[in-house]
Amino acid sequence: MRVDFNVPLDSDKHITDDTRMRKALPSIKAVIENGGKLMLMSHLGRPQKKRLEDGSIDVAQFSLHPLVGHLRELTGANVSFATDCGGEESRRMASELKPGDILLLENTRFYPEEEKGDDGFAGQLADLAEIYVNDAFGTAHRAHASTTLVANHFAPENRRFGYLMEAELKNAEKVLHNAERPLTAILGGAKVSDKIGLLRQLLDLADSIIVGGAMAFTFVKARGGSTGNSLVEEDKLDLANEIIGAAKEKGVKLLLPNDAIVADNFSADANKQTVAIGEIPDGWMGLDIGPTSVKEFEAEISNARSILWNGPMGVFEMEPFAKGTLAVAKAVAERTRQGAFSMVGGGDSVAAVNQSGLASDISFISTGGGAMLEFLEGKVLPGVAAIKG
Repeated sequence: MRVDFNVPLDSDKHITDDTRMRKALPSIKAVIENGGKLMLMSHLGRPQKKRLEDGSIDVAQFSLHPLVGHLRELTGANVSFATDCGGEESRRMASELKPGDILLLENTRFYPEEEKGDDGFAGQLADLAEIYVNDAFGTAHRAHASTTLVANHFAPENRRFGYLMEAELKNAEKVLHNAERPLTAILGGAKVSDKIGLLRQLLDLADSIIVGGAMAFTFVKARGGSTGNSLVEEDKLDLANEIIGAAKEKGVKLLLPNDAIVADNFSADANKQTVAIGEIPDGWMGLDIGPTSVKEFEAEISNARSILWNGPMGVFEMEPFAKGTLAVAKAVAERTRQGAFSMVGGGDSVAAVNQSGLASDISFISTGGGAMLEFLEGKVLPGVAAIKG
């Protein structure tokens, strides 16, 4: 089973957020509680891009071994650990598994063949098992050996989605094809360029699009506003104007912030003031949406029957600039309690919902940032296509 155990670890290798592990539990338990012998594959971080000075892999930093104890606690199973993937040790340990046991393989990305999508490496992994389950939606947009190529080594009846993957696809399909109207999309984050495909798709899907975060300043500058030192993609001004024009032409309501919390430095203790969005002074940068924008966005969200949210409204990790994002989280949760369908994806948006204690009030929280974006853009995800055949 391919899972996404790419969890954050502190300097002592303690897990600081086990959400991804807990999300995989229904699929894991379905196997072991029915007497299956389960081998789990996952990546952790990007070890190939952060090799040590001598060119070797930093095993201490990127090993999955620190997850073993917590996996035992979560599953109540006998969990063992192999220091390779498809090599001699994992083959031996796999042959010794008893019904209900779990074998966690070492980080798949310790092998360059993983990210290259090497079919020989995929075959080594496939030789360990009789059935392949992909429950790692967060990596479904990568044509890697353990997420895509390995599926080709199993007969169609012996490859399938895990419960998490099924839920991700079902809820994304609901937004794409069966959304109750009106559908409001909320987009934030740093760059317009990261969301171009989704923005274009939403122009044909959504009734209204709320744009916040640093990406809003590219739109503001494109309309002739002063953005000071705010993050602006100068080469995307024409694109921003094109999107503004297309929204008007298609009758899609495009809401940009009308005020911003600005600071004279990128730090939590910088001097702050609230200004009109297009009147940011030189030397100041917008780091959150302002109170008037919050009220306008809340009002729009309160009319939605379906809500898609991807990306924060400001520099959410700094407490003085988190108010806009947290206000949106509360508005989405409140509207969901009133009967709307809501789907939240993207690390900071999910973090805001969790930090607010509102996760249980959201219809669906996606674990796949990049994968969800690409799926909603209408792209075929290799990890999904490999299972469907």
